[in-house]
Amino acid sequence: MKKLYFLLFFCSVLLHSQERYFLISDTRLHTAPNSSADFLGYFKYGAEVRLLGENQNGWRKVQADNFNEGFIEDKYITTRLNAKDVKTKDPQNPILAGGDAYYGGNHLFIIAAGLKARALPDKNAKIREILFMGDAVPVNYLPVNPEEWVNINGNFNEEYVKYTLRKFLGVRPNFDTLLKDFDKLDINAISERKTLSERIVEMAWNSDYSTLVPAYQRYSEVVKQINDPKLIAETELNMALAKGLSNHKLIEQIIAFTQKSYYSLKGFKTKSVYISQTDLVKTFGNPPKKNRISDECSLYISDLFYYYPDLEVSVDEKQNKAEIIKVFINENNKFIINQNAVLDYHLTEKAFIEKYGTYIEASLKSPHKYSLIMEDSQFRLEFKDGKLFSVEIFYYC
Repeated sequence: MKKLYFLLFFCSVLLHSQERYFLISDTRLHTAPNSSADFLGYFKYGAEVRLLGENQNGWRKVQADNFNEGFIEDKYITTRLNAKDVKTKDPQNPILAGGDAYYGGNHLFIIAAGLKARALPDKNAKIREILFMGDAVPVNYLPVNPEEWVNINGNFNEEYVKYTLRKFLGVRPNFDTLLKDFDKLDINAISERKTLSERIVEMAWNSDYSTLVPAYQRYSEVVKQINDPKLIAETELNMALAKGLSNHKLIEQIIAFTQKSYYSLKGFKTKSVYISQTDLVKTFGNPPKKNRISDECSLYISDLFYYYPDLEVSVDEKQNKAEIIKVFINENNKFIINQNAVLDYHLTEKAFIEKYGTYIEASLKSPHKYSLIMEDSQFRLEFKDGKLFSVEIFYYC
């Protein structure tokens, strides 16, 4: 099946490999070259198509980005989009136009929890991404059949395309409605309660931090019914995180909290994230590995990096300067946010969340990783096996 899809894709690319074709209007993919014919799906303005045939009385055979084939009127096809295009809207087209608070282009939302997006329209194809309830995804063509596949990358680029089934896409779910639906369920309907509570948690992460506590309260009820010790422990950790995030500090407070951060490396205290190359080599010796990394944004002091078992550093050898990029926390290394916040290898994830949960940023898509915001960058802290593992700095390009 995978080989068949690839062959169809490859042949269609060869047919019109020198041009890309787009639609300047909402339209539909018809089964025959006739506007009254049955149709397979909806196109939104800006959708890309592959041409499969010549103009036949004003109609062209095309291929949609999910491999559906059919006919559209030739007048809607162009090789480039223009701000002056007169966009005819189809009021029955379910695809949402760009410009809302969630996505800038044509899109829909994921309406299932933990949804697998695949590299091909095939349930056995490679998983490209796990999507969550309420995620906005680009959609330019939407088949009518709920069991058909949808390309949620929005174009034909084979390297990045992602597919999911039509039935898992829709308008943005309403968090309050999900809570009400959950509360109506029979307390013994454990399977239904688990499915819905998972959706509620994911939807909360795609909403405001204030929704996390009521979401995890419902989920915690179900987890206790299931009585899985590991799941209970994870949920207790996430509940603590939810409580911290729901009382999030102001940006100015967070920046003030982090602005004097520094490291203690084998007892040597750095000045912020900077250290001289001389002190670096004196403390850690010559690096086991050096490498140059292309940096288009010029974020670091140099494209030359030193790699040690304990840390990664950007080094300007001529200026005798070194910038600490990543530190692995162990018995030798500490991250000191301020005099009242010393983070060492004894620090557990739960203790960190309970102490500093109001200062951090977190995401369901990056579990056990937390950010501390600064003016032009952020520290990212990773925990492994319940303990602080590393601290890394990221700059805004």
